[in-house]
Amino acid sequence: MGRMASPRNHGRLAVVVALAAMLAGASGAAAGEPKRYGDKELFAGFEKTVFGLEYASSNGGAFYVKKYTGPVRVFVDNRATRNRRAAVTGFIAETRRAIRGLDIAVVSKAEAANFHLYVVDRADYDRVVRSEVFGDRGASSVGACMVRVRSDRNGIRTSSAVIVSDEGEFLFRRCLVEETLQGLGPLNDDRSLAHSVFNDGSRLSRLTRHDRFVLNMLYHPSVRPGMSKAEARAVLPQVLEDVRRHLR
Repeated sequence: MGRMASPRNHGRLAVVVALAAMLAGASGAAAGEPKRYGDKELFAGFEKTVFGLEYASSNGGAFYVKKYTGPVRVFVDNRATRNRRAAVTGFIAETRRAIRGLDIAVVSKAEAANFHLYVVDRADYDRVVRSEVFGDRGASSVGACMVRVRSDRNGIRTSSAVIVSDEGEFLFRRCLVEETLQGLGPLNDDRSLAHSVFNDGSRLSRLTRHDRFVLNMLYHPSVRPGMSKAEARAVLPQVLEDVRRHLR
């Protein structure tokens, strides 16, 4: 998997980079999701994705909950030869419907957004990531796609994702789903999560039932940004009971 160097100065905010590694021959997940996930399985999925950072910064951001506390407004900056706006806005709408407690919508002006989603052709990927996402032309950049999140214990401030359009439909869709969802807070990948896009060894390219549970748990009002793992564990049983009543 590729990685990107962090910018030289990122202030007091946590900086996270997640790269989706679309490697040839990556093993696929088992066909079909379980009809029902057990509580322990979902608690483990939550902890494996919400706590930990695929590429951790030095200020401890891996050890607390990261989420938006207010409306998420997404600006879709399509610079690819092919106009992917309809696909992106469609997935944002799907995400809004799927995650209770998350107010997410597309806006028409960049200055109104706190989530900037670039869609680019591969030839422009490095330049956009270095110059526009990190503001550092000296940063190294590899990988299929990425998201950078700025957060602290009060919540996520901004997210910036870069999605490659011209290397096939699977890669585009996989990157769109994974990087958008990771930009909302579950920033870690784990290869034990067979039915999740938060697993760079899987061949999934959709919002799975497992991941809907994780995001609905994360955006439940009882789960607050800045919570430690122990603090989250204390509320998750009631949170999951509530989520099960609404997630069919």
